[in-house]
Amino acid sequence: MLYENLGINDQGHLTVGGLDTVQLAEEFGAPLYVLDEDRLRANCQTYVQSMAAWMPADSMPLFAGKALCFKGLYPVLKEEGMGADVVSPGEIYTALAGGFPAEKLYFHGNNKTDEDIAYALDSGVGCFIVDNHQELAALNRAAGVRGIRQRVLLRVTPGIDPHTLQAINTGRIDCQFGVPIETGQAARFAAAALTMEHLEIEGFHSHIGSQIFEAEPFCEAVDILLDFAASLRQEYGFVARTLNLGGGFGVRYQACDPVVDIPGTIRALADHLTRGCQDKDYPLPRILLEPGRSIVADAGLTLYRVGGVKTIEGYRSYVTVNGGMTDNPRYALYQSPYTVLPASRMMDTPDFDCTLAGRCCESGDLIQENISLPRPERDDLVAVLTTGAYNFTMASNYNRLCRPALVMIRQGNARLAVRRQTFEDLIACDL
Repeated sequence: MLYENLGINDQGHLTVGGLDTVQLAEEFGAPLYVLDEDRLRANCQTYVQSMAAWMPADSMPLFAGKALCFKGLYPVLKEEGMGADVVSPGEIYTALAGGFPAEKLYFHGNNKTDEDIAYALDSGVGCFIVDNHQELAALNRAAGVRGIRQRVLLRVTPGIDPHTLQAINTGRIDCQFGVPIETGQAARFAAAALTMEHLEIEGFHSHIGSQIFEAEPFCEAVDILLDFAASLRQEYGFVARTLNLGGGFGVRYQACDPVVDIPGTIRALADHLTRGCQDKDYPLPRILLEPGRSIVADAGLTLYRVGGVKTIEGYRSYVTVNGGMTDNPRYALYQSPYTVLPASRMMDTPDFDCTLAGRCCESGDLIQENISLPRPERDDLVAVLTTGAYNFTMASNYNRLCRPALVMIRQGNARLAVRRQTFEDLIACDL
């Protein structure tokens, strides 16, 4: 099995967290998002404990809400000692509705509107990650109107290539996020920020990309950030108290993917930071990380019902399911790899080569190509693994399909966390 929380019971059914996926689908319907809360909590604890052990004092992991965001998630994050990053007023609202403390929210986004800024300030969001000069000025004005001094990190781009998909590579110079260091623009950006009366500049943020399986790109980013910080100290006397290194640790979507040693990577990163600060005689800053995918991806799977099997003679066979790009658009966007299992027939021989396709009126509505299953029959249950990140949050109502329910399981019990959409929900905003 790809992960140790998965198994096969006496009925030949796939289990997750000890629960029968066939029974889950019968009780809650399908398509169905299933989130193993025990695994999610364990992933949070890995980051919290590793950073407490190796990183400077007050360092903290921030869960990246863009990976998964619903109200019931935030009490779990709070209990596990996580901070959280948010990228929109909607994510802020969801976190606060889930009882998450506003002061532990870090507000991202490369185009915060005046309304976004006002909402975040009035909600008491702890820190803004400022992306550009226009936002810097707008935030300073809005904070001044409220008579406050807002904590800020400046987003800069280190200009490195972590060898990931270009669509999720955010550390290169030519990118819509942040201000590049190499061109000299980040230095001018920081100089402008230090003149802002109502902003308290704490340090810098960078994010180099996603699905990174080794420590070296993060260490390279640390070197660039420390050189940048040291130059600003020499020029302006400013010392960064915080470095946010973003997220991006990889997860296993298929058995061929490597396993990331998260504690080992965090320790290696901490050691590299300490040596770098010693070499430059620079005060050791606290570190923030922004894990999202590596917290929730492997805690989630999606269950589908097979509808039909169609073989195009001389070409290939399609197995269609009752979901698709509306609940998982990642294959259509990135050709993302997934592991697909015959959840209701795990003991049968997977001797039928096929493509798993969705139900939308799009030729690109595929979930995975070139997979093998026992020859499917109508109403068989199929599981797609590692869907806890960027599936629920990227879901749509294309073709007026209702979004699936989300079930959380913990210690052998399942509870509905997000109900399935209804037809009435689809037209709730229509006039």
